[in-house]
Amino acid sequence: MCSFGKKILMGFVLPCLLAGVSAWADEIKPALLDIKEQSTGLYAVTWKVPTKENQALAITANLPETLELVGSPTIENLAGTRLERATYKNKGETLSGQMIMIDGLVAIQTDVLLLIQLQDGTQHSAILRPAAPSFTIPLKASKLQVAGDYWRLGTIHILEGADHLLFVLALMLIVSGFKPLLKAVTAFTVAHSITLALATLGLVHMPAAPTEAIISLSIVFLAAEIIHKSNGQAGLTEHYPWLIAFGFGLFHGLGFAGALSEIGVPQNDVPMALLTFNIGVETGQLLFIAAVLSLFGLLKRLPLTLHQETWRVLPYGIGSIAAFWTIERVISFIPLLA
Repeated sequence: MCSFGKKILMGFVLPCLLAGVSAWADEIKPALLDIKEQSTGLYAVTWKVPTKENQALAITANLPETLELVGSPTIENLAGTRLERATYKNKGETLSGQMIMIDGLVAIQTDVLLLIQLQDGTQHSAILRPAAPSFTIPLKASKLQVAGDYWRLGTIHILEGADHLLFVLALMLIVSGFKPLLKAVTAFTVAHSITLALATLGLVHMPAAPTEAIISLSIVFLAAEIIHKSNGQAGLTEHYPWLIAFGFGLFHGLGFAGALSEIGVPQNDVPMALLTFNIGVETGQLLFIAAVLSLFGLLKRLPLTLHQETWRVLPYGIGSIAAFWTIERVISFIPLLA
């Protein structure tokens, strides 16, 4: 392979791998089973199943045997989701002690978030996984279980979010020194924590499509800043890394909030769910940073010429992918360009 071809390959392989893995993850989002008691013994059930190639995933919710369907369910096909709503009457006295099971998780390899809200205010939540596809409704909700479930959701979300990871990667490439990087990452964390909380509590709202476009555009900006730096031209990010990280972090937080709103939160445990989801996001972010730093250490062992070529072309790969995302996302909310 020619030298130019090797450079291009090296510049694109890491971001493409990240994008490819996350693209698959985005297609297979967690499903949601929401059960709300509207009046004594009468339940509104929402079954939200992700779709792939316009087909709902082959998973089935098996409700407690005492629940009897009232009327016919309504089905709505939304972007990437099949939404089924139905009303059930409980023939027994209570749902406590009864089991809910999801069939098909092993073949699909996805999770289902289960939310149960009873009329007395009691709420239960659980994540049903291929390894544990059933849940027995307890007499009392466990805050520890809510914390664990939302921590896991936050960790998975950040590790499956290619745009968020590429932003952090670009930030690591442009900021030199441990302390400046720590300040920049901390500013990014504080910023997205603020908007995640405000949006989840309903105090701030911004449509998802423009938010996602700005997030991808933030990566394009950082990629351009890296290229300027490699050419000896210090940009805004090199002079004020924490300020740039904080500013764009506000929009990334809105992106996290959008994902959390799709999942849903137990209304009597909103602070706990919000806190642990955010901690999960930070956990995943730290794991990614540790992995990238380890990779940087390995790259330093390469021959000097190869090492320099890798750093030279990497921002072009990151920027190209982010530019594609930006165009794709802008087209989605501007009908005249679609």
